[in-house]
Amino acid sequence: MADAEIGVIGGSGFYSFLDEVTEVTVETPYGPPSDSLFLGEVAGRQVAFLPRHGRGHHLPPHRINYRANLWALRSVGVRQVLGPCAVGGLRPEYGPGTLLVPDQIVDRTKTRVQTYFDGVPLPDGSVPNVVHAAFADPYCPAGRRTAADAARGRDWEPVDGGTLVVIEGPRFSTRAESRWHAAQGWSVVGMTGHPEAVLARELGLCYTSMALVTDLDAGAEAGEGVSHDEVLRVFAENVGRLREVLFDAVAALPASTARTCACAQVHADLELGIELP
Repeated sequence: MADAEIGVIGGSGFYSFLDEVTEVTVETPYGPPSDSLFLGEVAGRQVAFLPRHGRGHHLPPHRINYRANLWALRSVGVRQVLGPCAVGGLRPEYGPGTLLVPDQIVDRTKTRVQTYFDGVPLPDGSVPNVVHAAFADPYCPAGRRTAADAARGRDWEPVDGGTLVVIEGPRFSTRAESRWHAAQGWSVVGMTGHPEAVLARELGLCYTSMALVTDLDAGAEAGEGVSHDEVLRVFAENVGRLREVLFDAVAALPASTARTCACAQVHADLELGIELP
């Protein structure tokens, strides 16, 4: 199996900018990931790119096999993950083109499997124990600092901190839901940040979200509300800029072998019952 140090979960707008990538198919105990992994080199670092929704964007947020995705990345050596995503702004000042690096997350999904440690036997007969992973601070502090600094280096001042609320999708929020989210003091709303972050933590991976605001959510404006075409248009307008920041962050991340954050210590004194890749 080819080795990579850093994982990026995003779309083809990222790995398609590389001159050379190696496509690798990975099997997992949880079924197939969203797509093959695409391995390449960024600033001397080995990176594995995974299209979150599949290369044809055929997987809606609630049908993504998040467990297989994170397991596949760890299987090729990944220990740090960057997760760029499109979100809606819940405050008028967080308009389209805002880049937010959240430090908290709220789960409002309904149907997604969000743990590896459920006591259900795996195909090889091993049985994961019921383990409760610490998740008070869901994002890697070192990764967050690196992402924010990378944005500033490209003259794109990020919102450093804030809460990402994750809804089930694939529909957008009603105005009432959006206004309620905003009233809680939450910052942006998306559909894919959970359980991606918690599964990364359970695997001992550092995870950093980079949230690009593509629209003001329904309750934050008086227009017709969010449209799918609008989200795609704004993301396309900013993907080149986001790619530059992302690649700068990849270059600046600490060596995975030198991690001192709590993400890497999550399994200390825990009996997992299964062997991680």
